[in-house]
Amino acid sequence: MFHEFDSARMGNVAGLRRSGDAASRVISAADFAGAVGEIAAWEGYAPTPLLELDALAGALGLAKVLYKDEGPRFGLGSFKALGGAYAALLVLQREVSRTLGRPVPAADIRGGRHAALASRVTLVAATDGNHGRALAWGCRRFGAACCIYIHAGVSEARAEAMRALGAEVVRIDGNYDDSVALAREEAEANGWFAVSDTSWPGYTEVPRDVMAGYGVMVKEVCDTLDRPPTHAFLQAGVGGLAAAVAAGLRQHWGGESPRIAVVEPELAACLFESARAGGRTDIRIGEETLMAGLSCGEPSALAWEVLSEEASDFLTVPESFVGPAMRLLARPAGGDPEIEAGESAVAGLAALIAAARSGTMRRALGLGANSRVLLVGSEGATDPDSYAALVAAGS
Repeated sequence: MFHEFDSARMGNVAGLRRSGDAASRVISAADFAGAVGEIAAWEGYAPTPLLELDALAGALGLAKVLYKDEGPRFGLGSFKALGGAYAALLVLQREVSRTLGRPVPAADIRGGRHAALASRVTLVAATDGNHGRALAWGCRRFGAACCIYIHAGVSEARAEAMRALGAEVVRIDGNYDDSVALAREEAEANGWFAVSDTSWPGYTEVPRDVMAGYGVMVKEVCDTLDRPPTHAFLQAGVGGLAAAVAAGLRQHWGGESPRIAVVEPELAACLFESARAGGRTDIRIGEETLMAGLSCGEPSALAWEVLSEEASDFLTVPESFVGPAMRLLARPAGGDPEIEAGESAVAGLAALIAAARSGTMRRALGLGANSRVLLVGSEGATDPDSYAALVAAGS
């Protein structure tokens, strides 16, 4: 059942977890509360399930494995709708307010009261797939134009999903970080508005809005539980998801907040390298990972502020873990629910299995019979052809 996870080693570097206020300073409780209040009012909103994988937990010698399944989120297949679409709404709110010279409530933008002004605004982003799809969905819902930049490794299925939502999709040579740079340049040259999930000097408001949107997911988790998890294994690209979840858990549980393990592909381990260097570090992606949504070489500065204080562990997982982890969720043993999880969704699960199976890693991460572990299943089958091939490979 687990032999694939016993045959390869993970990278592991201890985090800096030190006292600090980044978990409340970078994203405040008010930021999270504003996102929760707004997104809960959207048509189609419903909390996604927090699933208990009891058979898996028993097989790994753990008390609980909790899996937050973001596949059903707004019919878009990933958690990104909480961030990209919410940030898009706030950009439009600010721009319409500026044009009219008076504050305009977000509800007015959502309700189409300023559709003519919203239609003059173009929002742009770079994406590996899910963020762009969420932004395109938000633009269609709120009435703005949308242009999405994708790199050479993004599948045509993901590109077509964005086009179907009305976005103009521009494919470039290079990798994700190259597409981020071009989207930023084009936005500045054309008077467009970048809606990025990563930050850079002078650009922090929108990425903070994106991360605040992810707080909806954290609140749903915390509202479901009567005691905190002991651990959270959180996959990371630029780090926005991991930082938002870590900050939200810290704000809710305080000193009882779980131990945070950040998990990345070994082919795109910018946060791992940052932890090893003791400061935010960019890397160059040489080979694209199967975990497309995590293929990022430049950490978000905002995310790193939080994770440098909150993360106890930074882990990398090899490509060989991806298919087995997806198949384990699709065809579970012992009565656990069947879960449709995409490639980027399973990094945390894969790291947990490998760590729990290794005596050395188990001790290093403090995993034991009383451990209650939270995983965020960040996407469903957002690329159906890739999903089908990877799940069928172990048949």
